[in-house]
Amino acid sequence: MKISLKIKTVGATLVAALLLMVVAVAISYNVYSGTIYDQYKTMTMNLAKTEAVSVHAEDVAVIRDAVMQIYRNICEENGGVPDFENFDEQQWQEYYARYQSVEELPQYKSTLKLLQKISQANKVNSIYIGYMDVETYYGVYLVDGSLNTDVCPVGTCDPFEESNAREMKKGNYDFPAYITNYEEYGWLCSAGAGIYDQNGEVVGTACIDVSMDDIMKNRQEFLQNLCLVLVGITIVICLLILAGINRILLVPVKSLSQAAALFVKDKESTKKTQTAISQLNIHTGDEIEELSESIKTMEMEINDYIDHLTEVTAEKERMGAELNIATQIQASMLPCIFPAFPDRNEFDIYASMDPAKEVGGDFYDFFLIDEDHIALVMADVSGKGVPAALFMVIAKTLLKNTAQSGISPKEVLSQVNTQLCENNEAEMFVTVWLGVMQISTGHMVCANAGHEYPAIRRVGGQYELLHDKHGFVLAGMEGSRYREYEITLEKGDSLFVYTDGVPEATNAENELFGTDRMLEALNQNPDAASEEVIREVQKAMEVFVKQAPQFDDITMLSMIYKGKE
Repeated sequence: MKISLKIKTVGATLVAALLLMVVAVAISYNVYSGTIYDQYKTMTMNLAKTEAVSVHAEDVAVIRDAVMQIYRNICEENGGVPDFENFDEQQWQEYYARYQSVEELPQYKSTLKLLQKISQANKVNSIYIGYMDVETYYGVYLVDGSLNTDVCPVGTCDPFEESNAREMKKGNYDFPAYITNYEEYGWLCSAGAGIYDQNGEVVGTACIDVSMDDIMKNRQEFLQNLCLVLVGITIVICLLILAGINRILLVPVKSLSQAAALFVKDKESTKKTQTAISQLNIHTGDEIEELSESIKTMEMEINDYIDHLTEVTAEKERMGAELNIATQIQASMLPCIFPAFPDRNEFDIYASMDPAKEVGGDFYDFFLIDEDHIALVMADVSGKGVPAALFMVIAKTLLKNTAQSGISPKEVLSQVNTQLCENNEAEMFVTVWLGVMQISTGHMVCANAGHEYPAIRRVGGQYELLHDKHGFVLAGMEGSRYREYEITLEKGDSLFVYTDGVPEATNAENELFGTDRMLEALNQNPDAASEEVIREVQKAMEVFVKQAPQFDDITMLSMIYKGKE
């Protein structure tokens, strides 16, 4: 599904605006909350210190001594701190009844009245005095001056954290303000300050709990209002940005797109002149204007290119037709009718040539010199394409004409080399393997001008490379001399010659097919007919190279000597 540039632009703008809005809300909310928290912590800590200096330390000391005496007696009776968590209502009543005598103390009554005045004047949620018992790690409440509820009756105790105990052992009975949120009590800001007597000894801790429920509601309202304001501002900014983008970017780009579409449509309708792009009138003073001018130039160049391409295409089609004819001519020059000699049963011969381009430089040949001698030729011209094909025609013609005179293979190569070296300005050359066999005996005289080693198979055996004597390539150097060697084929022996396109066939991993794989393919069915021998090699090469392109001509010739019946 295609999505227009306008929709993408709108989407990107909205996403960016949304992200910025979220970031702005988060930052504003955190700053607002942090400020409120700091204010309440400071206020609560100041109230705790005010409470600590307002009460009479001597009175608190009296209350502390009375409460702690009862508390320690209870702990001694229970062998430690009672299991308060499992107390039932009756046990709590009995526990608190032990502390009623403390509430009758005049010091308690005066301290309670003072705490209630402070609570009423400052509208605090809870105000109380506690004593931190470092022996049992429990905080014991001495006086609860809260107006709204009896939060911490005399004797109520709570365990405190070990970290607090360590600080109290150091003599630090103050604890900084902190904020909590409990389902039972709501949002509270709590703080504590030590109460010290004239000797500087702590007699208790003044504690304050300030409710933050209202401010938390205000915080939520602030968040809602902030979101509404930012949403409105974001919408206005987005509309302004989109309007500017539409005028500055989208309209010119759309004009370019429409002009390009008309250009393509006109080309498809074979119109020769184009005006859709050349008539663009974009003056944005930026890269879009530069793009418009570049496209106008491109239009003119494309028109010129298409006109030139039409001429080139016509010429290419003409050349293609001529190459097809050349391919047919080259194929017709090579023996391509099998069996080649239907009336001769002394041998079975088959050959194939697969050019890398329309025409190639490889060639094979076989022909009778007389009734008892046959010549076999396998050659590879340097290069590919038309030049190699033309040189191949000359070389093949010279080799055949010279060999049919009846001279030895080495003399054939020597004479042909001399002729090819004349006026060889292109500096091309050809490798040649030439063998002349006496049909009646199987005796063969061979010569090699820089060509691949032939493969020979003796009856009942396997194909093996024949490392023959190599001479220099034909047309490589004037005056080159060539040596010949002799082999005798017995009835059932086979001969296989080829060009370097076989062992040098390459797969996608740039691995060569190689002579080892060639011999393996030949030996898959060594008793097969000549045509089948070549087919086996072709199949093995196809499996090896797979989809890799062919870079060289591939030519093969196979002959099986059968002798006379």
